[in-house]
Amino acid sequence: MGFLTNIDWVLTLACFGIGIVVGLTGMGGGALMTPVLVLFFNIPPLTAVSSDLVAAAVMKPVGSWVHWRNGTVNLDLVKWLCIGSIPAAFSGVFILKALGHSEELDANIKLALGVALLIAAAGLIFRAYSRLVERARKRDGILPPENKDRPHVVVRKLPTIAVGALGGLIVGMTSVGSGSLIIIALMLLYPTLKASNLVGTDLVQAVPLVASAAVAHILFGDFEMSLTTSLLLGSIPGVWIGAQLSSRAPGGIVRRALAFVLLASALKLLGVSNQATGLILVSALIVAPLVWMAVRRRHGFPALAPPRGKRSTLPTASGQVDTSDTETTSDAPRSAK
Repeated sequence: MGFLTNIDWVLTLACFGIGIVVGLTGMGGGALMTPVLVLFFNIPPLTAVSSDLVAAAVMKPVGSWVHWRNGTVNLDLVKWLCIGSIPAAFSGVFILKALGHSEELDANIKLALGVALLIAAAGLIFRAYSRLVERARKRDGILPPENKDRPHVVVRKLPTIAVGALGGLIVGMTSVGSGSLIIIALMLLYPTLKASNLVGTDLVQAVPLVASAAVAHILFGDFEMSLTTSLLLGSIPGVWIGAQLSSRAPGGIVRRALAFVLLASALKLLGVSNQATGLILVSALIVAPLVWMAVRRRHGFPALAPPRGKRSTLPTASGQVDTSDTETTSDAPRSAK
């Protein structure tokens, strides 16, 4: 019973909700968990990063195994990413230590975390836009139909190592980015990579990356076993439930809400005043939907996406009906990041 008395059940409940979001969208684990620990539970930033990374190291292999079994992993890409990410992630904690101590260190971690969250939110928007453009190009016959076979990808070694190193460094310092940031870089480097291979490769490379950062934080960070246990008790069942709901949930809406939450968390971590934060968030709520509807119309889609289960009636370049414009939860088989 002494074990149970050390569990923060309110935190476990919060992590359960975060786990559902991660299961629904396949992203946002570190980007949501660490800010919640810092902003709402007053956990010191270094302790939050350390414990979140150790919890993630336990959870990452589960989703990765699904893609490994389905053959949607490019092992060459994983290898070259890990060459950069593993040492960079391990060294991230040493850079944190060099940045200062106590209050100074906490302030530096909050700054790094806020910047990482802004990048993650921008990455979500870029990913949604890229997928919209891809659907439009396929509809217009500019892109060939998706090849069901595994695509041949020529690995660009030095850029891939650089992506791994930068992503590993950010993850080691903030616990954010093993999925939400690196996957955006992979989309830019390898535009021909199928969505399922993109997600599968990103998930598998994140396993050794997060494990390296977790070991470094256990040895040199501020890891707390009771805090990590509270995280796992809530997030593991939450991720499982979210994954079960993913085929029926409006994933596009969930991802937009996730981007909004990341923006709000980033502003608070960066020390923006409550008045300015409220003004920015209200502006985003009003302007962002209007801009997105204009972007959809510019690419030949209706301003509002058809509900799930209903098909678009836009003609394609070949005169056939386009059925691609529906709200989907993800690009690939469901897995938890």
